[in-house]
Amino acid sequence: MKFPDDVKEALKRKFQKYHKEWLKSGLYCNVPEFELSGLWEPIEINLGIPTEKEAINQTDNVQIWINAWKSWQKGGQLKWIERCWHTLGTQRIPEKLLLYNPDDVINTIGETERWKSFIHRFRLLIQRWPKLFETLPRNYNILTDYSESDFQCLCEILSWLNKNPNSNLLIRQIPVIGVDSKWLESHRYLVADLVAVINGISDKNFYKQCGLKPLPYLIRIRILDQKIRNKVGGLYDISAPLEEIAILDISPTHVFIIENIQTGLAFNDLPDSVVIMGLGYGVDILERIQWIKSAKCFYWGDIDTHGFAILNRARSYIPKLDSILMNETILLKYRELWVEEKDQNAAEELPLLTGSEQKLYQSLKDNLLGQKVRLEQERINWEEAWNVIKILSGAKGN
Repeated sequence: MKFPDDVKEALKRKFQKYHKEWLKSGLYCNVPEFELSGLWEPIEINLGIPTEKEAINQTDNVQIWINAWKSWQKGGQLKWIERCWHTLGTQRIPEKLLLYNPDDVINTIGETERWKSFIHRFRLLIQRWPKLFETLPRNYNILTDYSESDFQCLCEILSWLNKNPNSNLLIRQIPVIGVDSKWLESHRYLVADLVAVINGISDKNFYKQCGLKPLPYLIRIRILDQKIRNKVGGLYDISAPLEEIAILDISPTHVFIIENIQTGLAFNDLPDSVVIMGLGYGVDILERIQWIKSAKCFYWGDIDTHGFAILNRARSYIPKLDSILMNETILLKYRELWVEEKDQNAAEELPLLTGSEQKLYQSLKDNLLGQKVRLEQERINWEEAWNVIKILSGAKGN
């Protein structure tokens, strides 16, 4: 027997799967070339009528089931049928629920108000920008849950960006009345998606989609040798735009690429060495830095799937890049300091890893050593780590 709650859950799943197609039908958007036919077939849900024997064995439950459907006030048409049972006599019981259109489903699952709100906003937007017809249904939840204030801000921003596709302004310089300067920053993904469609832009870069000027991409490095520091005015710890870092007149022998900034800050002076910190997956920029091309480069990151994924990515730009302290021996030695990696990297194989690195990556992916094991690089004893780094750099003493 299917109770009303069972039916609602099944229809919620159907709604999630098909509501985007329903939104694009002529029934809702008044676009003649789109018809509902082909997108909708009436739904018939059999409610699971028990046999007489089953009804006798669970009389109370059957009565609860019948009463539940008697109070049904949602969408669709509820069909009842009479059963003439030998022992129980004639019983009027619910047979099936018929749903003739999307509104029946929407009413049944309690989505009516949200649906009406979206339809209203959907029509307003495609009247102004017909090109959004295909895109808006993908953003059903976002647009439905927007406050009226947020929706007005969205309309104003879209209008301004459409009229000024190449303003080259910084994101907070946009002069739109009634829109807080921080609003676009916190709603940038939806805005970029819609503006790209309106203006026919295929580039996935937010700033290019919106015709805005990006903030400088700052790179942080530490110069660990006084002779090199003298070439840049004695600066030790530098954060500067990539374009400026890339052309520094320096020639380090060793470059250490460190995933976490605090680990990079722990480095002391090393001969002919520079540390680059905190790039994460942004290691693509390594290709643009001229002074690392002739240096011996090392990468040290967390021992987890993302640490190895970043290493693999970095080797696309520095093929001879060596890893530091990212092996099974170190991982097992610091077992008591493991934490859980929330979301593992999706790749099954990382082709630029060495054999031992790939083996450890696979062990982490398959949870062979524990559940989503992660060893953060900061957890490794610094004296041990520093001794390894000094050996690699050829340094002596402290």
